[in-house]
Amino acid sequence: MLSGKWLFRAEETMKKKRFWRISIGVYSELLLLSAVALVLWAVAVHNDAYEQLHDFIEAHEALELDEVLVGLICAGLMGFVFAVRRMNDFRREARFRRSAETQASWTAVHDALTGLPNRRFLEQHAVQMIAERGGMQCHAVLAIDLDGFKRVNDLIGHDGGDALLADIAQRLRRLFPDDIVVRLGGDEFVVICKIAPALQLTVRAEEIISNLSRPVAIKGVHVEIGACVGIAAPSDRQVATLKDLLLRADYALYSGKKAGRGCAMHYDPAMDGAMSGRAKLEQQLRRAVRQKAIVPHYQPLIDLETGDVRGFEVLARWEPAPGQFIPPDEFIQIADDIGIIIELSENLLRRACTDALNWPAHLKIAFNVAPSMMGDRLLAHRILTILADTGLSPRQLEIEVTESALVRDLDTATAVINSLRKEGVTFALDDFGTGYSSLSQLSNLTFDYIKIDRAFVEAVGKDRKRMKIVKSIIALADGLDIPTTAEGIERPEQLAQLKSLDCKFGQGYLFARPMTFTEASGFLQNAAAPEGVAQMKQA
Repeated sequence: MLSGKWLFRAEETMKKKRFWRISIGVYSELLLLSAVALVLWAVAVHNDAYEQLHDFIEAHEALELDEVLVGLICAGLMGFVFAVRRMNDFRREARFRRSAETQASWTAVHDALTGLPNRRFLEQHAVQMIAERGGMQCHAVLAIDLDGFKRVNDLIGHDGGDALLADIAQRLRRLFPDDIVVRLGGDEFVVICKIAPALQLTVRAEEIISNLSRPVAIKGVHVEIGACVGIAAPSDRQVATLKDLLLRADYALYSGKKAGRGCAMHYDPAMDGAMSGRAKLEQQLRRAVRQKAIVPHYQPLIDLETGDVRGFEVLARWEPAPGQFIPPDEFIQIADDIGIIIELSENLLRRACTDALNWPAHLKIAFNVAPSMMGDRLLAHRILTILADTGLSPRQLEIEVTESALVRDLDTATAVINSLRKEGVTFALDDFGTGYSSLSQLSNLTFDYIKIDRAFVEAVGKDRKRMKIVKSIIALADGLDIPTTAEGIERPEQLAQLKSLDCKFGQGYLFARPMTFTEASGFLQNAAAPEGVAQMKQA
C-alpha cells in the first residue's frame, strides 16, 4: 500500500544515512591508522632502520630480540585479523539493528490487525507524505464508520469481528490503492485521497458504502454490515490543514449517522454549530452527573384489574435551567457515548432506592439498565452494593432490560441476571417485540414480566395488524405464565381493550405522568383513599 511503502522507504533512507555516517567514521579511523603506519614505514626506509635493527639484534643476541620482534609481528597480524572480523560483526549488527528499528518504527504507526496506518501515522507522517504529493489543497478526507459492526461482532465473536475488520481493510486498499487509508480504531477508518470535484467525491463515498455492504462469509456465517461516510475537502477561499479536514469529515460523519444508515454527507459550515452544541452539552452533562443534578421521577405501574399501584418505574429527568428539560433519550445516549452512563445510573438507582424506603414494602421500583451496562460483569455487584448501602430489599427492585442489551453479550447478561435473581431481584423484558430475537431470549433466560412497547399500545384500536401483534404477545406471555405490562396507555379505549385481552399491568398518562418523589408520595396517599381507588377502577 502507498502509505506503507512510503513509510518504509523513508525509514530505510534514514537508517542508511545513519549507517553510512557510522561506517565512514570507522573507515576514517582505519585510514588514519594506515597513514600513520605508512609514515613510520617511510621514516624507517629513509634511515635504513632495518639494517640498524639487524645490527643491534646481532650485537645483543643474548636478549633474544629477534624472537620478540617476531612475536610483535604475529601480534600485529592477529590484531589486523581481529579488526577485520570485528568490522564484519559491526556490519552484521548494524544490518540487524537497522532491520529491527525499521520493523519497530513500522509497527508503531500501523495497526497490527489490519496492517493499515494508525492514528499515530496521521500525527507523525501523513502531513509530510501529503506535502510530497502536492499538498493538502490537493487532497480530501473521507471518514468512514461501519453500521451494525457491534451487532455482528456480538453474533460471531471477537475473532470473527477481527476477521471482518481485516476484510474491510482489504476492500479499502483495493478501492484506494494509491491513497492513504488509515484505521483510527474500532470500526472507524479514514481515507485521504486526491482531490476531485464534489460529485466525484460523492461517487467515491457511495462506492465505499456499496463495497463495504457486500456480505462476507466468516466462520461459515454470512454477515452483512453497512457504512456511513463523512466528506471534507479544502474550500476555495481557505486551504485547510489535515487536522481541520479530519475534524470536518468527522462532523459530516456524525451528521450522516444521525440521518440514517448508508449515508454519505459533505461537510457544511453549519455543522460547526451543531458539534459545538454537542460539546457544550457533554460538558454540562459531565457536570450534572458529578453534582448529581439528574434526578429520578416516578411513573406508577397500575394493576389493570384492581386499579392498585404495583410500583413505580424510575425515569431520569434533567433540568439544567428552570423550565428547560433535556429529553432522556438525548442525554442518556450521550452519557453512554462519553463513558459516564455507569456513574449516572448508580446515582439514579441509589436515590430511587432511598426514596422507595418511604413507601410500602410491597411496592416495587422498576429501573432501566442501559444496554451497554449488561456487558459489565460487575453490574450485579454494583446493584447489590447499592441495595445494601440503602437498606432496600432486593425483592423491591425490578430491573428492566431491552432485547438489544442481551444480544451484545449474552453470556455476561445471563450471569448478571442469574446472580441478581438469586438475591430476589426481578427482571422485566422491556420493549418486547421491537428486537429481532425475542423468542430466543425468552427461551434462554427467565423473566418475571414482559413489557409491551408503546408503539404497539398506541396502535390499539387503530391498527388491526398491530392489534393482532398485541394479542399474540399477551397470549405468548400467558402461555409462559409471565405477566405483561403495557406502556404508554393514554386513552380509555386502549385500557378497555387491553383489559379485555387480559393484560395484567399498565402505565401511561391515563393514570399519571412521571412525578417527583413528593408528588409520587401524594399520589400513593390519594390512590389509597376510597375515592382514589374508585377513580382508578373507573379509569
